[in-house]
Amino acid sequence: MSHSLVTMSYIVAAILFILSLSGLSNQESARKGNYYGMLGMAIAIIATTLSASVTVYSVLIAAIVIGGLIGAKAALKVEMTQMPELVAIMHSLVGLAAVLVGYANFMDSSIAITGVEKTIHEVEIYIGILIGAVTFSGSVIAFGKLSEKINGKPLLLPGRHWFNLALLFAVIGLGAMFLQQTEAGGEAIIPLAIMTAIAVLFGIHMVMAIGGADMPVVISMLNSYSGWAAAATGFMLSNDLLIVTGALVGSSGAILSYIMCRAMNRHFLSVIAGGFGTASGGEAAAIEGEVQPIEAEEVAKLLQDSKNIMIIPGYGMAVAQAQHTVNEITKLLRDKGKKVGFGIHPVAGRMPGHMNVLLAEAKVPYDIVFEMDEINDDFGNVDVSIVIGANDIVNPSALNDPNSPIAGMPVLECWKGETTIVLKRSMASGYAGVGNPLFVLDNTRMLFGDANTTMQAVLKALKG
Repeated sequence: MSHSLVTMSYIVAAILFILSLSGLSNQESARKGNYYGMLGMAIAIIATTLSASVTVYSVLIAAIVIGGLIGAKAALKVEMTQMPELVAIMHSLVGLAAVLVGYANFMDSSIAITGVEKTIHEVEIYIGILIGAVTFSGSVIAFGKLSEKINGKPLLLPGRHWFNLALLFAVIGLGAMFLQQTEAGGEAIIPLAIMTAIAVLFGIHMVMAIGGADMPVVISMLNSYSGWAAAATGFMLSNDLLIVTGALVGSSGAILSYIMCRAMNRHFLSVIAGGFGTASGGEAAAIEGEVQPIEAEEVAKLLQDSKNIMIIPGYGMAVAQAQHTVNEITKLLRDKGKKVGFGIHPVAGRMPGHMNVLLAEAKVPYDIVFEMDEINDDFGNVDVSIVIGANDIVNPSALNDPNSPIAGMPVLECWKGETTIVLKRSMASGYAGVGNPLFVLDNTRMLFGDANTTMQAVLKALKG
């Protein structure tokens, strides 16, 4: 394939990627956005495979087949509850690829450039490996936390900020040494290898210090890092499409991280500094009072007598795979003339948009799914709110306890409605490890058990 045809294919692929991002910004167009992205990636792979720069087809075809089989198996096997950790581990592969490409470029003796061009190329290699190594190790730790193979509580080392600052200065110093060694023909591999080890250590320490409640922000942040790693790889390989695509992913991930932080009333730097999920300044208020259990038949009776119902899904709904049963209940209630809506907190679940994807999978109508800002002022008119496996996003202490670890975080104020029904397996605290006074309020009732089993019982009672 000629160079001009490859360039044209890359332009088409880049346009499709932009259309994909645009489509994914809205629930109604998300499916179309996915198709645009798939088509763009197919065009990019085919154009690259047929370009003049590819000579060893056997290796490339083997890589495509192996990667395709792994991706297909993951898509078929991974449950919706495992999507956050799948995204995290995929980010780690992008980071690892950037590191490997960087070292391959550094060791490639066929690249004959001198002067300023050579210096720029070495800087591209150094930065690409740096971003890739941080992304790789940070994403692996995020995977471990999300899959609960690593404790979700933040690891707060004494003097951790000074430690991070020392690592930053070390990376800058090693970068200067690396450039000096390459110009003088010395052993530049040594400062490069040391920097890689430091970057890996920094990625581990950075994510280990971040608490469970911040994990959705971590996912979007690592998504941004993986984009910049891909862009750095594009510069190293002189591949325009990788540069454009990496910049799109990097910038969109950064914007999403900002939106998530704003939704949690957090500064991005405070997320990176870590510690969310630990006490702040003083003792958090103790949770005092008795919970009031309720049975499925009583829940059905409450729903029958209500006109305005709000459902608030959380990670527990994903674990129980209760979204389909919830959709059946929603259809039944709407057929009876009830007003039913879904309230989605920006950080519900363990990655951005987790609950939206679950509800879309169950074919819940898009027009009854609302963001927190759209419905928070309306809870005073809600007869029954059903909280399914959520905790931190409906915690009143975020608003009225300044010593709470989640103080200042905007939450869904469901307690302002007439009755709140909370579905939980037990009285264990949520992912942030914070107690919830909602559970002991006078107008709260606790429906204990597996969310899918209990909602099926409610559905049966409604039909009966």
